Amino acid sequence: MRAPIGNFDSVRRAVECLDELTPSVADAIRAWSGSVPVEQLLYVDTDPERADTAAFAEAYGPGLLEASANCVVVAGKRGQDVTLAACVVLSGTRLDVNGTVRRHLGARKASFAAMDTAVGRTGMEYGGITPIGLPSDWPMLVDAAVVDVPYAIIGSGRRRGKLLVPGKTLAELPGATVLDGLGS
Repeated sequence: MRAPIGNFDSVRRAVECLDELTPSVADAIRAWSGSVPVEQLLYVDTDPERADTAAFAEAYGPGLLEASANCVVVAGKRGQDVTLAACVVLSGTRLDVNGTVRRHLGARKASFAAMDTAVGRTGMEYGGITPIGLPSDWPMLVDAAVVDVPYAIIGSGRRRGKLLVPGKTLAELPGATVLDGLGS
């Protein structure tokens, strides 16, 4: 099987390699009910030392920077209340944490969640956090530009491996809200 983008040695349907994913991601794939058939969600085996976006694109082919999306865990605070949320933006953009994210969460202050919080609450590895399999009660903010890409490259829950999914699938995930200008 060939991936629709990139140059990968190993490409499989995500549903065929659940053991390569973290438990929450595997559970989400197993229970998939989106309008895009689960067979279109692909897993590519990649070198964990090349998980960061620039090294990943250099290793696996041109055009991947434009299709790579980052899932960032943020903490919105209002008084003593803290709301964790996931934000998905294209890798070449900057997340508008203090504007769009803060306002959407109704927070006085918003910031990137501490690494130990992000890893502990998602059950995923830092550098591999993916929007698929996150806690269903979290708000998920998805930049409209991510939804528009034919295939988005996202984490797999681990630093080893990535998921390739039609961009529009991210708009259908639990808690997802698509926003223009989330990334700039």
